[in-house]
Order: sequence, then structure tokens, then C-alpha cells
Amino acid sequence: MVKLGLIQTTSQSTNQKGISQVVKILKKLGKSNTDIVCLPEQWLKNNEISDFNLEFSEFKKIAKEFTMTIIPGAFYEIIKKKTSIVSPVIGPNGEFIGRQEKIHPFDYEKDNVNPGSEAKIFNTACKFGVIICYDMVFPMVANTLAKKGAQVLFSPSRIVRRGIEPWQMYVQIRALENRIPILAANVENRRFGGNSLIIDLNENNKVVTTKVMKLNGECGVSKEFDLNKYEKSRKMRFSDSNNFQ
Repeated sequence: MVKLGLIQTTSQSTNQKGISQVVKILKKLGKSNTDIVCLPEQWLKNNEISDFNLEFSEFKKIAKEFTMTIIPGAFYEIIKKKTSIVSPVIGPNGEFIGRQEKIHPFDYEKDNVNPGSEAKIFNTACKFGVIICYDMVFPMVANTLAKKGAQVLFSPSRIVRRGIEPWQMYVQIRALENRIPILAANVENRRFGGNSLIIDLNENNKVVTTKVMKLNGECGVSKEFDLNKYEKSRKMRFSDSNNFQ
């Protein structure tokens, strides 16, 4: 069994106030033995991060204290005039173990954000992949991660209120397509619609359905998963795929 969690954030006036609020939630999740936790995309006041080690030093301490993997969200990063949207991953030893770049910049982001080119697998309490917001729209991202061996998918997201309904559909469909649980974190404020999702799967007489948990307000929630139970169904689903033109 592995315990996986999400944090849904609200707006704060400064990065430090936002981080201070989340630190409290992270500690509660750590005390409840949460193994991996994910935050939304661009949930801070200033979402351009110049030094991840400095900005998330408190998160690193918590990760090490509770042997917890933390996905702090996804943020703008500028290196040598190259702008990317990056989701860093803090491992249970309290150090950054890797980063996932957003593969499909959304709308206005296309003007100045370089797209990522690789869907990466991280391996701590389990094997997982990170799908950043708009990447959820594209079936190949989730499918590639699942075929690379991901047992669960996390999605730092920032979805406006009018986009919540289709977003919830996309997340559930990706879970069904790939027979894989998905945890998708969103921001909740006047503009962004919250409703962060934990998608589990149930199978009854060869019919698979989604079991949906939604978050409300600023909070952290975790849930235990037996990730082995999805593997047979996932292998069967992939074996049924035919090549065609």
C-alpha cells in the first residue's frame, strides 16, 4: 500500500505567505504517513522561480523529516533566456531528484514558453509521472507515462472556473484509458475553480468505472492505494491495442 495526497491552495498576497500556509498542510500530511503529495500549477503570487532550492527550502526539510516525496507544483523557470514551465520533484531524502517540463504550453504560453520533449518517470514510494495541466488534454502524454511503467499520475494544474467540467472529464478519461489512478491538484480562488481530483478505479465483471474524490477550499487530502491491483487490467488494455492507419 502507498498513501498519496493532494494539496489545493488559495491565493495569498506573497510567496512567503503562500508557502507558510502550505507548510502547515504538508506537516499534517507527513504526520499521517503520506508518501507522495502534489500541489497545483502556478499557485504562488510570483510564479517565476529563480532558485527552487531557496524558494522551497522548507519543503525540502519536511520531505526529509517525513520521508515524503513532494511535487511543489509547476512554475516558470528562465535559464539562459530559455523560458520553461517546470515541475520539480523533491525526493524523500529532502533533495530535488528531477523535473518534468510542460510538454504542451497553453494558449498565451506558446508565445514565450519552450515545450518539453520528454515524459519522465520518477521512482520513490512508487513509480509515477507528472502531467502539467494542459498536457492532460493530449492522450499520448498519459499513455506514454503508463507504458514507461508509471503506476500513478500526478497533475499540477491551474484551471479556470469555466474549464472545470471538461477538465474533470479529461482526467477521468485518461485514468480509464490507461487503467491508472490520477491525482490532479488545482488552485481555488475567484478565478480558478478548485475541485482538485483524486481518481481511483473500480472494476466489476470486466467493467471499469471511476471513483472520484473532490477537494473543497484550501486543504490537503491523502488516500491509500494498492497500486498492484491495476497492473493486470492495464496490461490487458495495452495488449488489446492494434496498430492501424
